[in-house]
Amino acid sequence: MSNPQQLRYSKEHEWLSPAEDGVATVGITEFAANALGDVVFAQLPEVGSTVAAGETCGELESTKSVSDLYSPVGGEVTEINQDVVDDPSLVNSEPFEGGWLFRVRIAEEPADLMSADEYAAQNAG
Repeated sequence: MSNPQQLRYSKEHEWLSPAEDGVATVGITEFAANALGDVVFAQLPEVGSTVAAGETCGELESTKSVSDLYSPVGGEVTEINQDVVDDPSLVNSEPFEGGWLFRVRIAEEPADLMSADEYAAQNAG
């Protein structure tokens, strides 16, 4: 499993893209997608809502379980991925590409986000 080096990762298995004009993209990692199993429903935060770093902002339902979705940063949601709402399996098939979940204008970025290597080490074993 290869985690893109340009992304940063949370302990809760979300990834964060580098911000462009203050807006970053959020998704879940391949590790999390594999652990969840086949995702069949995605409840994403509403556009315009405020999310807080480390707080629940939605949920993903799979054939195995329901898992809370946590925001790795604080800020305002600027866009959701309607393709994932319409076809939640994109979270499994393209976790780092078409399966992104939402975009957020960053107001607060925690210091504990990990590099790809640190995230891989967390999940080793």
